[in-house]
Amino acid sequence: MRFSEENHAHETYILVAVGSEEETEGSLNELADLLDTAGGEAVDQVTQNLPHPDPATYIGSGKAEELRWILEEEGADGIICDDELSPAQMKNLSNILNARVLDRTLLILDIFAAHATTKEGKLQVEMAQLKYRASHLIGMGKILSRLGGGIGTRGPGETKLETDRRMIKNRISALSYAIKDLKRVRETTRKKRMESALPTAALVGYTNAGKSTFLNLLTGSDVLSEDKLFVTLDPTTRSFSMENGQELLLTDTVGFISKLPHHLIDAFRSTLEEARYADYLIHIVDSSDPKAEEHCKVVYDTLSSLEITGKPILTVWNKSDLPGPEEPYRDLRADVSVRFSAKTGEGKEDLIQALERLLRENRVHIQTVIPFQDGGTLSRIRKYGQLLSEEYTSEGIKIEAYVPKYLKI
Repeated sequence: MRFSEENHAHETYILVAVGSEEETEGSLNELADLLDTAGGEAVDQVTQNLPHPDPATYIGSGKAEELRWILEEEGADGIICDDELSPAQMKNLSNILNARVLDRTLLILDIFAAHATTKEGKLQVEMAQLKYRASHLIGMGKILSRLGGGIGTRGPGETKLETDRRMIKNRISALSYAIKDLKRVRETTRKKRMESALPTAALVGYTNAGKSTFLNLLTGSDVLSEDKLFVTLDPTTRSFSMENGQELLLTDTVGFISKLPHHLIDAFRSTLEEARYADYLIHIVDSSDPKAEEHCKVVYDTLSSLEITGKPILTVWNKSDLPGPEEPYRDLRADVSVRFSAKTGEGKEDLIQALERLLRENRVHIQTVIPFQDGGTLSRIRKYGQLLSEEYTSEGIKIEAYVPKYLKI
């Protein structure tokens, strides 16, 4: 596939993958989106039809020589491979091409480094980058002299890359302690939320499915949301009040993606644990994406690897205002599903009803009379449950409501 041949003021790369064009087309297009998010542009795509990557050069020596000519013809700054390269593959390709050689993992790490804003996010990204680079020092040694800034160099910095493994190991150890301290702070905050007895729901989904836009629309918050991948990294919790008075805490989490670097999963484990401690999962899916089924599988596989299972799930088929596949995919793992547009608000009423249904199924129905002097009980029902009716009688306040099973009335 050939991209436009106009002159580009920013960094340009050729995207490279192993497999048939049919197998790699979707993944390479996603890689192009990642590159766009990083501030670069793909000028060409090259595929090598092999059953598995060549252990020495990823695409084979003959294809590597052909790629060198394509690089010269396009005037590109380098290549980005769609898989994580071994140190040997990176070194050998660098020697043959005499150009920048990046892989999917390094590109994603670079995006995370550019978008991390909080102290915890920056520490997590730096640790993930250092772990990656510690395992790739051999392969990156020669290419470092060619980088001099740009995509793939954000984060710890070039000086750290040139230190020996012992120095990197010491830095990783220091970062681990710092992240553990921040994790304790996060756990304290989470514990306070749990003590409040308010139900919590974690927003999960493939990157760019619209989680932040969803959160902004429901809660009136102003979390950054753009039509790019991995715009938000740090979890954000906001309170959402439904029309029946029920409050629900919504927590936005980092988006998932296929071939998500394991270094990132390890580094962001404490952040992703927000989903583990939530009462519900709201799975946001881009219903206009023809790859929606594959994206759902990536999300559930990632949740399973984090041992986040067995929770009630509401799947929101977002972006319903856009045209989608003729036969939309159905999420059979969801307890409730609803079509919705976080951009226009279309389907909001159905969404609220779906949320109420999901919360109600984890509650008990009560009909009782509360003494007038026990106003605190009525306040707890209003805050944590769903008050269906109340009637003032001579004996007290007669109420009908749904309340959490753990709330003692």
